Amino acid sequence: MSILNRATPDPAINGTQPPAGSPSHRTVDVALLAVAIVWGSSYLAAKEVVTTDSVFSFLVIRFALAAVGLAIVLASRLRHINRTEIALGMIFGTILSIIFSLETFGVTMTSASNAGLIISLTIVMTPLLQRWIQRTYLPPAFYGAAVIAVVGVGLLTQNGGFATPSLGDLLILLAAAARAVHVTAIARLSEKRTLDSARVTLVQLCTGLFVFTVLSQISGRGVGEVARQMSTQSWILTIYLALVCTVFAFFIQIWAVRRTSPARVSLLLGTEPLWAATIGVLLAHDPVSVIGVTGALLILLGTNWGRIIDTRRRAEMPATIVQVRP
Repeated sequence: MSILNRATPDPAINGTQPPAGSPSHRTVDVALLAVAIVWGSSYLAAKEVVTTDSVFSFLVIRFALAAVGLAIVLASRLRHINRTEIALGMIFGTILSIIFSLETFGVTMTSASNAGLIISLTIVMTPLLQRWIQRTYLPPAFYGAAVIAVVGVGLLTQNGGFATPSLGDLLILLAAAARAVHVTAIARLSEKRTLDSARVTLVQLCTGLFVFTVLSQISGRGVGEVARQMSTQSWILTIYLALVCTVFAFFIQIWAVRRTSPARVSLLLGTEPLWAATIGVLLAHDPVSVIGVTGALLILLGTNWGRIIDTRRRAEMPATIVQVRP
């Protein structure tokens, strides 16, 4: 459940050495793994808080907290925001609203581990979408990775025996496709523009907040009712989702990408679905079967193989992707 933003060109992309006195690779790796674990835990955290009739109100609260938290951190930079960042942020934020609607409804109808694994298909969907739109070249091996991942999803949705995939699984799959559209739109519209990724992210959060506020008035329980009925645990989990999964994760990435290679950042953050599955099984006791485990392993194999291939292909591109989760 992450927002993907194309950041301004970063010296790390062009092979510049890390600054003198920078933290060791082990410190950077641990920080990035912490982000991956946090993101992996977010599916179960959301599932513990939200219900199908409180999705939009929950998202209002979650996005409001994330927007306020990020705005406080960025206070000194906000006066430099420009019209292009606002316009693009609103476009990206509208797509983001669709993604989070699908993901949040989906996570209420499927297991946390399934959600975390299926959403990782974005990794292979995005290059395929860009290939279709931009006519870019993809190595033949990438298609093999994509097929493996898709077969894995098919097996994962049959975890309880062969049957029609659940509505929750299908919604998460649609969210993965929508996320691929989001990443592609950011890549295309941000090309050859100098943007502050943090400010654009804040505009996305504010746009999503507006959309969910409107939707909460016409569907499901109202924000006030949901807020009053949330337990202390629910508030703690919501604050965790908003601040730790957004503000902490965003700035850890900005810090890390300047101290290690983008490929290493991508590889370590790519462990997110593994953590999602592990946390779902250990804490939520998500069902485990031979078919389900086989599907999960194929998803991890296919998406990570695809990620490695695509990272090599993009090695000479002058920008990086920074992920933020509200």
